[in-house]
Amino acid sequence: MQRRQLARAATLLPFLAAAPLVVPRRAEAATRSEINADVSASLVRLHRMENAAPLFRSAKAVLVFPRIVSGGFIVGGQFGEGALMRGETNAGYFNIAGLSFGLLAGAQAAGLAMFFMTDEALRALMNAEGWEIGTGPSVVVLDRGVQANATSTTLTEPVYAITFNQQGLMAAIALNGTKITRINPT
Repeated sequence: MQRRQLARAATLLPFLAAAPLVVPRRAEAATRSEINADVSASLVRLHRMENAAPLFRSAKAVLVFPRIVSGGFIVGGQFGEGALMRGETNAGYFNIAGLSFGLLAGAQAAGLAMFFMTDEALRALMNAEGWEIGTGPSVVVLDRGVQANATSTTLTEPVYAITFNQQGLMAAIALNGTKITRINPT
């Protein structure tokens, strides 16, 4: 009987070890100046990506999350903070958060830039109390191969997303079930 209890406890060990990764959190929220500095640095990096040029030329606004932390084992989560840029102007601050369930294991940090190509898509973000990706305008995640072929004439979707600065052991940022919410940092 005792052996069976130990075996059950041993199967729960990976879940308990991954628990801190399930819902990534910060000790405190980032300040406006911290978010602005991170977004500015990310925009410099994104402008250097040759494949992002058509997106910048055509986008009405770009929502930049410089660092999204993701992690988990079977159950995972992700969280990040960023800013919406309309040209050189900051149009608001947002966070991105999500939970996922499935065949996943590991942790990573990556940046995400979402290019809003239409006024309607931008209004959907701005008017929502919290925009859950998968409702409203469609979001197309461009991998590096597709980015290489993107031109202003082939960009026909309302929102495009690209990742950058990937670090860690997970394959990619999952956007399904992710919610973007407007915040008011200090």
